[in-house]
Amino acid sequence: MQPIDLKPSAQGKVRDIFDMGSELLIVATDRISAFDVVLPDPIPYKGEVLTKISLFWFDLLGDVVPNHLISADECDLPDALADHASSLRGRFMLVKKAQVFPVECIVRGYLAGSGWKEYQASGTVCGQKLPDGLVESSRLPEPIFTPSTKAAIGDHDENISFEQMVEIVGGEQAGRLRDISIALYSAARDHAASRGIIIADTKFEFGLVDGEITLIDEVLTPDSSRFWPAEEYVPGSGQQSYDKQFVRDWLEASGWDKTPPAPALPEDVIVMTAEKYVEAFETITGMPFSPEGD
Repeated sequence: MQPIDLKPSAQGKVRDIFDMGSELLIVATDRISAFDVVLPDPIPYKGEVLTKISLFWFDLLGDVVPNHLISADECDLPDALADHASSLRGRFMLVKKAQVFPVECIVRGYLAGSGWKEYQASGTVCGQKLPDGLVESSRLPEPIFTPSTKAAIGDHDENISFEQMVEIVGGEQAGRLRDISIALYSAARDHAASRGIIIADTKFEFGLVDGEITLIDEVLTPDSSRFWPAEEYVPGSGQQSYDKQFVRDWLEASGWDKTPPAPALPEDVIVMTAEKYVEAFETITGMPFSPEGD
């Protein structure tokens, strides 16, 4: 991806956001983060994969909750960015501005990651008591909602209780965000299952647009979710993954202490991670991935 000679009005770990007046332009770069740290090496085509998967889910889940998408057609690019069409092609979304809720809405359907570590210690996940006898990667009896704070770059997200979320966004909105998140996860889980994919967990972000709760940012991508191949699923250990767990595993084994700066990724890790992202897109959508941008 060629750099854009306009300064983003905001920059996340992966996305650059340009304020276009009444709308926002969100550009998914090829940056990758792990353990809340941006890594020094980009992953080829990652931004396009994230954007195209999000577009797929926005369309599929549009009857569950409205989303912020206006257009992903380069013909609708603002004039100020027309010269960058070839670089932006396939990796941008023109979206409505939203009053963003300062929480991440996480839904877990399986016992993995930090949830598994907590369960081993206390029998809970984010303070919620779970049945005894579960093993790593167990399917939970029902999906559970485990919100977290939204961390700045370099900081770590912090799991919070539902009661703490109520204090932040209010009881009515907290309840609606929880219910919408579980409904989105359930619908996506069912589609993914038909494609041979298990969605172990995912996170959603929401805002208010004209007073209505609206799904924003990315949705159900390899960056925000754990995707497992169903045919290889065996509870009792970690699972093969379509997401960036491959990068996390390499970093864990590298001895890195998870504080910036992160180590450079080997070329084979970069290539294999790019292949995993593309495979996730093709498996979930049933469509071939064809890079569009420079």
